[in-house]
Amino acid sequence: MNTSPEYFEFLCQMGDNTLILGHRVSEWCGHAPVLEEDIALANTALDLIGQTQMWLGLAAEAEGAGRDADALAMLRDAWDFRNCLLVEQPNGDFGQTMLRQFLFDTWHLETLRALETSTEPRVAEIAAKAVKEVSYHLERSAETVIALGDGTEESHARMQAALNLLWPYVGEMFVPDAVDLAMAQAGIAPNPTSLRPAFDARVIEAMIEATLILPDSRFAHKGGRSGKQHSEHLGHILTQMQWLQRVYPGAVW
Repeated sequence: MNTSPEYFEFLCQMGDNTLILGHRVSEWCGHAPVLEEDIALANTALDLIGQTQMWLGLAAEAEGAGRDADALAMLRDAWDFRNCLLVEQPNGDFGQTMLRQFLFDTWHLETLRALETSTEPRVAEIAAKAVKEVSYHLERSAETVIALGDGTEESHARMQAALNLLWPYVGEMFVPDAVDLAMAQAGIAPNPTSLRPAFDARVIEAMIEATLILPDSRFAHKGGRSGKQHSEHLGHILTQMQWLQRVYPGAVW
């Protein structure tokens, strides 16, 4: 078992991304515009939380400090989370949620495909399992973004506004930090910069079909993955997500 601090941090990055986005998506349960979307979003959230269990479970093993996946999810404070800033962003309207999902799914699928050849067998196993779910997530989110972007005048305007709002958070996912570089050198994970061409190609293709215009700037909000800076949204998410465990420590059911 790899017990390096960088390996633990990498596993937390992967698990925190799916945990926070899974919680965000779950907020739609009972509130989606139609029943089919309500069920689909709930299933997506469940997939993401299931992946979180695997990533954070492995992180807990690598840490060797007696914590489990639940402890890492429910008992860390905001500054210890390693997720990218994109997944913290509010749901907004349905179009904004699906645009956020599409951007994350595109990055996520490219990352998982690269992780299938990881030198760490457990990482490769998790990636192989998750890639099947994420392939479907991307197919669905891309179709929805295209349909709304190339839909009515109002849906097009809402999707363009969502793209303008969320695009600045994309760059961060491709800016390597010390953990990324260590994992790439060990062959455990790809250097994030290597994923950018495939990501751009897929996004550009979808935006053309959706008749949406990518913002010119590639400004990257920095700091989220290193834990040095999070948006104010993460604190709100953790207040909701961790409330029961904080009020009733060690509660089981």
